Amino acid sequence: MTEQDQEWALETLAVRTGHRRTAEQEHSEPIFATSSFVFASAAEAAARFSGESAGNIYSRFTNPTVRAFEERLAAMEGGECCVATASGMSAILSTCMGLLQQGDHIVSSRSVFGSTTMLFNKYLQRFGITTDYAALADVDDWRRKIRPNTRMLFLETPSNPLTELGDIRALADLAHAHDCVLVVDNCFCSPALQRPLDLGADIVVHSATKYLDGQGRAVGGAVVGDRKRVGEDVFGVLRTAGPTMSPFAAWVFLKGLETLSLRMQAHSANAARLADWLSTQAGVARVHYPGLDSHPQHALAQVQQTLPGGVVSFELDGGREAAWRLIDATRMLSITANLGDAKTTITHPATTTHGRLTPEQRAESGISEGLVRVAAGLEAFDDIRNDLARGLPGR
Repeated sequence: MTEQDQEWALETLAVRTGHRRTAEQEHSEPIFATSSFVFASAAEAAARFSGESAGNIYSRFTNPTVRAFEERLAAMEGGECCVATASGMSAILSTCMGLLQQGDHIVSSRSVFGSTTMLFNKYLQRFGITTDYAALADVDDWRRKIRPNTRMLFLETPSNPLTELGDIRALADLAHAHDCVLVVDNCFCSPALQRPLDLGADIVVHSATKYLDGQGRAVGGAVVGDRKRVGEDVFGVLRTAGPTMSPFAAWVFLKGLETLSLRMQAHSANAARLADWLSTQAGVARVHYPGLDSHPQHALAQVQQTLPGGVVSFELDGGREAAWRLIDATRMLSITANLGDAKTTITHPATTTHGRLTPEQRAESGISEGLVRVAAGLEAFDDIRNDLARGLPGR
């Protein structure tokens, strides 16, 4: 970031950073839809490829549109560097491949996205990287799981789908005391509501597909952190292995970032009202939302986040049958496992996002058959509430 950037508020960074106007003097960021770039001479080409001079080489790892997105998100997260990737999962994979080696050990929150668990258990384990799981909110459990070969602590906060929180500052202190890096998946909050690097985290990962876009138009991911670990180690994986974000997707995310702060405020407002209403409904056994006084980490949410976020999950009496009945009764809500969209989405985690986990793993993570997750969109609150009410008991 420039000195000017450091003086700007997040909302200004989201609109103004990353764009270097071309000779055409365009106002909106251009899409550089090209696979390669030309050089003024053989010597310039050699200098670019050797790293002696900066500049574009090949769109697998250097593209001006992608770079604009990377610089903008890094500025918003307060990081030195960002590497954009093809998806949120490729962001996690690239981070692990860049920072870990055979024999290393990860301590992960038990409450992470199902595909993250599969990545750790099924694929990284093949290459000699092992993982143990800790209760997200129990710092002592994290401490007990750390081994001499532990190199990474990994968490999502708030968690998907139970909106449980991890204490980022406490876990950062723990990680650094044991020579580990702390990686935080900031998907649910985005930098508009939470900045993990400010709380001591080393690396932030994103599924840009979610709130960074905000309208369900593109798939992408990002890794934000320092120039060494992200700018060299993670970037090296991207350059060689190629889990690359396309220029078009980067342009979509750039435009999404411009309205991120406004959207996150609106998502949170609808989710908060929805959580309050669900808490009073017959047949709803429990509501999970950091903005509720009943949430076990409500106080931490008020310190760590600027708003509680846009995701609400709730448990219904009657298990899967009741959950599916409610979901199928909706007429407006979108039945999809994606979130962060302008459209409100609803899903049954036990059979979608966490469906590949064993019943024992789901139970350990608190994913019950009666659990429903709603990502509140930007529709009128009354319309969201009325559509959900169709499937509640007595309606």
